[in-house]
Amino acid sequence: MMGLIFFLTPIICWLFSRNHTESRVPLKRTFNEMWDKKYYLHVMGYLAIFIWKKVTDGLNEPIKTSTGHYTDWVHGLEGELVLWVQNTFQNVVFTDILNFHYLFIYLFLIYVTTIYYMYTGERDLTDKVTLNYLLIYALAVPYYLFFNVEVTSSYIPGMDALLYEDPWYGYFYASHDPLDNCVPSLHIAIPFGILALNWLHVREQGISIKEWKHYRYHQFILWNTVLFAFAILYLGIHWIIDIPLGIFIGGIGALFIHHIQPRLRNDFGATFKGFTKGKTGQHAVVEGIIVLLLFSVLLGSMAYQEDTMNERASMRLGPGDSNIDIIQELVPGQEAIFTLTNMDEDYPVEVLIIELENATLAMDKDDGGIVWSQISDQAISVGPGETHRFEAIDALDFWHLAVVHLNDSAEGEVSVQITVEYTGEDLVAKSLWMSLPSLWMTGWVIHRLVRLNMDGRNWIDSTPSHAWNTADESE
Repeated sequence: MMGLIFFLTPIICWLFSRNHTESRVPLKRTFNEMWDKKYYLHVMGYLAIFIWKKVTDGLNEPIKTSTGHYTDWVHGLEGELVLWVQNTFQNVVFTDILNFHYLFIYLFLIYVTTIYYMYTGERDLTDKVTLNYLLIYALAVPYYLFFNVEVTSSYIPGMDALLYEDPWYGYFYASHDPLDNCVPSLHIAIPFGILALNWLHVREQGISIKEWKHYRYHQFILWNTVLFAFAILYLGIHWIIDIPLGIFIGGIGALFIHHIQPRLRNDFGATFKGFTKGKTGQHAVVEGIIVLLLFSVLLGSMAYQEDTMNERASMRLGPGDSNIDIIQELVPGQEAIFTLTNMDEDYPVEVLIIELENATLAMDKDDGGIVWSQISDQAISVGPGETHRFEAIDALDFWHLAVVHLNDSAEGEVSVQITVEYTGEDLVAKSLWMSLPSLWMTGWVIHRLVRLNMDGRNWIDSTPSHAWNTADESE
């Protein structure tokens, strides 16, 4: 897949720059360009987000015992409209195409956009789309950790986890990017952030997006984003509300990046030029108040979940459904305790814990994912109203799946409650610390827009505030 990305990158860059060949950076100048414009920092940024993502993914599952989830709220709002989307359009060829698009084009779009703007001499946009990937993921952290919403295929009976039904995709996602939380959708937030940055960039230059020399590439991103919006619903991952929430996160990130990039690039003097004690104090007070308000929302959410967590189901199954829950790779000294409670009064459910690699051997995309008959002899039956605990799961370097099955002879839906307790350090405090950058960026954007309005300036003006008077005089 990485080979395919590297193969397609020069083709895409050449194709979308045909109408402005003069802006292309000659191949012999590539390394000089990277050094002169400090693009090596962008590579470091991508490495930083990989680390950030790994840390966040390590918190996402364990913290659920403290933060619960809001899936019942979202389901109550939307019902099962996404199931209609899947049932209406489902076919094998379509599924294969969208599986590939969901993974490959998403990764490709993030990578190739940076290279494309670098190749066409767009220094500022190269900065912005790199920051877009780095910062939008950071913005999403508190939503993932404190406002968890389970994927649609684990909560809507009869909805297939189409992204998991192929053994290769199933193994990749379960071990690298487990689909255990879906709000907001980064498949929407990140490409929308690119679209918003493009629009802000050209509008500040006083031209329309259709007049822009990169309009065709902008359209390429736009239509792929539209296809992402359909794929995340069809594949049994996201709810409809994840799309506007992804747009919201992408918009906040784009505004932050658009307004902060000129200062980072030193286009208006040193990075911290204009910082006085008075201005620093104003930022600390205003943005600190916003951060504290948002921080209190996180704490309030945890308090609410603590009082109501035992009342809600975390998984719902229909007759014949085999749903999965992920038990992540453990670190030395850590154990996991998996507990399942059957909330139904009439029908038992069956459950087993299986190593991920062994689970993929029982997957058949033509037969709807996991073939239960191949692993059912290892399962434990949990009767109506009963609870079963799998103690001391401690196999290091292995991901596990908990597979929950409802017999197809059942005549209705069954709800179960699942908790996975991970022993070790206090992850709540760590999660709150990981959320602070997102809260501050949100506060900074609000403060920035208010200051622009109070000074009578346009909200897309990215000039640092210390240069506002100078800019006015030059006009």
